[in-house]
Amino acid sequence: MFIQIIQGTCTRQDELRAVLDRWLQELAPGADGWLGGTYGFTDDDMFVAVIRFDSKESAMANSASREQSEWWAATEGLLDGPVQFHDCTDVTLMMNGGSDQAGFVQIVRGRADDPDALRAMMSETDLLHRMRPDILGATLAIGADGTFTETVAFTDEDAARSGEQVEMPEDMRDRMAAAMHDVSFTDLHHPFFASASG
Repeated sequence: MFIQIIQGTCTRQDELRAVLDRWLQELAPGADGWLGGTYGFTDDDMFVAVIRFDSKESAMANSASREQSEWWAATEGLLDGPVQFHDCTDVTLMMNGGSDQAGFVQIVRGRADDPDALRAMMSETDLLHRMRPDILGATLAIGADGTFTETVAFTDEDAARSGEQVEMPEDMRDRMAAAMHDVSFTDLHHPFFASASG
């Protein structure tokens, strides 16, 4: 799997939603390898998109198409400044990667000193699911420079905030602290989703 994270400031949110809807209707059917996306706006007008393809090759072929280029030119004009792109071929899924029924999404960014340890923790779903039933799933995308973006889907924000109060086992807490640093959190209070499966 390949994940591309796109972010940029946008105060014209209704217009951006409209062009995204147009992409789904007009371009998605011809976007070979596109699997889906998680989208949302933060309280301070940051637009975030986490887009999934089956491979980097499919994503690059889509980006190179004339239709996509024209659509992106119109979309970029709705953003208020520079747009950041992060491409990741190192992708790990937890609990099938999440759910389009999530009521709250948190984007966790940081740097992984030990990507293998971070991936291993993502695979420990039985313990996590018992501790945090509010978590529906997640994707972990690690860049070549060790930066990572974890997209975590929750049932709803109230459940997520309650779950944050659950005390993790000390060994898990220590492993997480050792595996990642410079961690930041971005909240999407009203996420929206799209998937190739409908």
